[in-house]
Amino acid sequence: MTASGSTTSLAPARGSFSLRRDGPPPGVDDGGTTIGRIAMARPDKAAAVAELTDLFRESNAAVLTEYRGLTVAQLKQLRRSLSGNATYAVVKNTLTAIAAKEAGVQLDDADLAGPSAIAFVTGDPVEAAKGLRDFAKANPQLVIKAGVLDGRPLTAEEINKLADLESREVLLAKAAGAFKASLFGAAYLFTAPASKAVRTIDALREKQASQESAA
Repeated sequence: MTASGSTTSLAPARGSFSLRRDGPPPGVDDGGTTIGRIAMARPDKAAAVAELTDLFRESNAAVLTEYRGLTVAQLKQLRRSLSGNATYAVVKNTLTAIAAKEAGVQLDDADLAGPSAIAFVTGDPVEAAKGLRDFAKANPQLVIKAGVLDGRPLTAEEINKLADLESREVLLAKAAGAFKASLFGAAYLFTAPASKAVRTIDALREKQASQESAA
């Protein structure tokens, strides 16, 4: 995104950082270190890589997006919609590539182009995918490009399919409901008079037999 040699700093608040350019004048060597083939100009750039690496490692999923054309107000709205499930961070592509490699995360270099931001998911991946998809529908400037889930690469299409799934809370609620119904039935049979329990069991057997014969 920016020329090699510029410096990068993170905003103080973790989870909503953006990258700032304040590199040396053209032609001035500010004496940086080198990681791979990318010059790391100053300690703040190395710190940015370290924080991105931690975010990749601490997240159970990450979604790479392009946010070209979104206003500051829209970005704040998106962050609020993801709150509790993901941290949405504006990133620099060159630093992200280094951090992803250090964290063992596979990102396609072709996807790391243009103004990029990543949703680092620490909550429910389905809810985070829903939030991104719904926001992108209302704000087409947001483009979902790719992602990873538990170390597995995801395409934009797969992320949209993930958004169509039921959230963890819904699935747990359904499971709890089914379990509660089973317990209620068992409690009824144990506490009801013997005659009622027998009639209930016989009725269930007759129903099952009729269904089997009809099949």
